[in-house]
Amino acid sequence: MAPRDDTQPPASCPIKAIAQAYLVTTEGNEGWALRIAITDALADLMEADKRARAQSRLISRGYVRGALDDATSEA
Repeated sequence: MAPRDDTQPPASCPIKAIAQAYLVTTEGNEGWALRIAITDALADLMEADKRARAQSRLISRGYVRGALDDATSEA
């Protein structure tokens, strides 16, 4: 059996690929790679939260408009 080449993570493991990309970007500095990964994750989380709030507002407006349309058509 040939020795395994650990320089390339398997395609089925995105976590290893992402970690490797951060390590390559930071030239192997694990602490720096971790800080950048956390910063990116928090930025993505904040963006997702912002989108969820915007979507919630749009849904709420839809319910209000629907209620107003129903009230107008009943009158």
